[in-house]
Amino acid sequence: MSDLLFHYFPELEQDKRGEAFKEMKELYEFWNAQINVISRKDMDSFYERHVLHSLAIAKKIQFKPGTRILDIGTGGGFPGVPLATYFPECEFTLVDSIGKKVKVVKEVSDILGLKNVQAFHSRVEEIPGKFDFIVSRAVAPMIELADWTIQKIAPGHGNDLANGFLFLKGGDLKAELQSFQEKYKGYRIDTYVLSDWYEEEFFSTKQLLHGYQLKR
Repeated sequence: MSDLLFHYFPELEQDKRGEAFKEMKELYEFWNAQINVISRKDMDSFYERHVLHSLAIAKKIQFKPGTRILDIGTGGGFPGVPLATYFPECEFTLVDSIGKKVKVVKEVSDILGLKNVQAFHSRVEEIPGKFDFIVSRAVAPMIELADWTIQKIAPGHGNDLANGFLFLKGGDLKAELQSFQEKYKGYRIDTYVLSDWYEEEFFSTKQLLHGYQLKR
């Protein structure tokens, strides 16, 4: 229910962004019936498992207007579509290697009127340009995500967090983070537990990882 969203983000309820979030589930139900991008079980918990999960990033950082964000392995558009809805003055590039998923992203974005979203059926390595933040929801181990995208992070620090990675992951990440730190010694990873922001059991093992280059 969208009430769950408004419980955690009350600023959306009297905002035109809130109307887009209300419409979002119906759109995904329609497209999911044609192109399966979300499991039926997760569709029943759409706002909890997809929208709130994606917006955990907004609990940690309020992107400033003009911030450029790349969502890799976006699937049906997560976390990119909820974030683009929440941050209409930021620029989002959503990428996935599966064409039918990108079709859903484009259709949903068009209907929601998200002028700040570009979606590409491509490998992330082929996307040109640099971005302030790279976001993703658990599509691969941290070290692989970094290998694909670390050269795409723009220098600078225009937000309250340093430019870098913002990855949503779950479970025991000790070995994964150790492998990353061994290879990328000039980078730091700060970890935030989503249960600090959300009460639902689903978030008890979920984390947000902020990876960024240490100042030289």
